[in-house]
Amino acid sequence: MVLQASLILIIVFALLMVIGIPIAISIATASLATVLIVLPFDISVFTSAQKMITSLDSFSLLAVPFFILSGIIMNNGGIAIKLVNLAKLIGGRIPGSLAHTNIIGNMFFGSISGSAIAASTAIGGTLSPLQEKEGYSKTFSAAVNIASAPTGMLIPPSSAFIIFSLISGGTSIAALFMGGYVVGILWGLSVMVVAYIIARKKKYSITSKVSFNEAKKIIIEAIPSLLLIIIIIGGILTGVFTAIEASAVCVVYSLFLALVFYRSLSLKQLPSVLVQAVEMTGVIMFLIAASSGMAFVMALTGIPEALSNLILGISDNKFVILACITIILLIIGTFMDIAPAILIFTPIFLPIATSLGIDPVHFGIFFIFNLCIGTITPPVGTGLFVGASVGKVKIEKVLKPLIPFYVAIIVVLLLVTYIPQISLFLPNAFGL
Repeated sequence: MVLQASLILIIVFALLMVIGIPIAISIATASLATVLIVLPFDISVFTSAQKMITSLDSFSLLAVPFFILSGIIMNNGGIAIKLVNLAKLIGGRIPGSLAHTNIIGNMFFGSISGSAIAASTAIGGTLSPLQEKEGYSKTFSAAVNIASAPTGMLIPPSSAFIIFSLISGGTSIAALFMGGYVVGILWGLSVMVVAYIIARKKKYSITSKVSFNEAKKIIIEAIPSLLLIIIIIGGILTGVFTAIEASAVCVVYSLFLALVFYRSLSLKQLPSVLVQAVEMTGVIMFLIAASSGMAFVMALTGIPEALSNLILGISDNKFVILACITIILLIIGTFMDIAPAILIFTPIFLPIATSLGIDPVHFGIFFIFNLCIGTITPPVGTGLFVGASVGKVKIEKVLKPLIPFYVAIIVVLLLVTYIPQISLFLPNAFGL
């Protein structure tokens, strides 16, 4: 039955995706088709619908719409240019300074907005014309923007960690957030190293030095935006509010910045912002519901246990098993968005990891790191397509310049996977 269920699930899902059916509907339909082999039609429909609905009955999921709304407020509130100026100040004296500005800007803005696509569009869209004017190759600029955009999905606040915490049975969100800081910064630094080497080789320019007064003005303007990160993490660590409550604080502070402090968003624009947040939340919630239905069907038919036995049958060596999981996740990430991948594959791989003595926080961080790489790899990487569009280059033209960045990111992935303390030393230091 396991083989039959696996084939039905994979074939139906793949066929629906190929003909262009939205991923959530493809997941739900493939799940229903699979459960029909073990349950009658009426019970299958009722049980699947029940599992989808009850999967959304979770207090933890409140954080998702709040963080989405906060990110959209930031995106529409003119925050990007403040962070670009600060990033330019930090990376401005390094060869290829505009490329480093792009990387640092993506790390700042991605962490605040929680979206790699938002960071790639806002920061890359601002800097790409400037880089072209300074003589940078369009493909190099696009590659830098694409390679650094996912850092914001690792540097908190991150909805990916919240979803993982929910599905994993309550892994500490605060611990995931603290570990995410380290690996997200390492990802960004690895991209900066590659950009530096290429910029030195191609003799790209250095940004002119700014005066002390101008630098002070840039820092003062950017501090309120960066304070959001400190307020959120500081509040969680000191116990002033939980990670879920932090998402609501994030919205209030974002509104204060956009409406009062920067005055870059008007009350008339708020309905449009709220509509965007509702639409995006609806998509993600439907994905969560459909993926939970698939997880139930897989458990009912014994697919996770069979896959677990298959992987553990390859070797009893922890390092070999981690390599197998990494390869599988890298492949999954190339054709599946991060949210459904977390929802479907966490219940499969987490029990394997814990049976090997791997800390759930460490597993969650390298698990999401793997899937983040998939957002910038073909054939379905949304970050790759958006970044190429922002840089006004063709996908096939930007893939070759991306190769050295892929290599650097994979090196960091291996370090994070095989050296647990990289992910765990900050959570451990704060007693999480």
